[in-house]
Amino acid sequence: MPRLTRIYTRSGDDGSTGLADGSRVRKDSARIDAIGDIDELNSLLGVLRALPGEEVGIAPMLLSIQHRLFDIGGELAMPGNDFAKPAWTERLEAWLDQLNEQLPPLQEFILPGGSLRAAHCHQARAVCRRAERALLRLAAEEQVNSATLIYLNRLSDLLFVMARVLARSDGGSEVLWQKDIE
Repeated sequence: MPRLTRIYTRSGDDGSTGLADGSRVRKDSARIDAIGDIDELNSLLGVLRALPGEEVGIAPMLLSIQHRLFDIGGELAMPGNDFAKPAWTERLEAWLDQLNEQLPPLQEFILPGGSLRAAHCHQARAVCRRAERALLRLAAEEQVNSATLIYLNRLSDLLFVMARVLARSDGGSEVLWQKDIE
């Protein structure tokens, strides 16, 4: 059975949008901001997965993360439902440990870049941080699943480490911050 039979409904022409529970909220509400940032992050991960490059085991991780982000979007669209679980974060931490093992210790701050895929991964990390901030703003107004907040926090860490791995696997190098460069 199709989920959507018609894409446009005209019901949002007044600046509101419908949630899964049937309620309507303004499109500039904290909840919709958070949903939008999660959607943007998911889209960036799709771009990252679509970019050509040597496989280093990251694409399947990104696909799994995209599914979890879709779940988080659903959680936000259905107030009062908690979909995110601590096990999701535990999986991210296992991947973090796995990927970080192959990297040299950080000696300096890293600037976004290094390769096209690494740069896209850094962009996704920045959007993940924005999504986390949007969720915190929502949490100031109403109850938010703490497992979701923790997941996004850990995800941004994982995206940083993934960017480091991608810079190396793509033949690039990390761009190290230099204090006195002109």
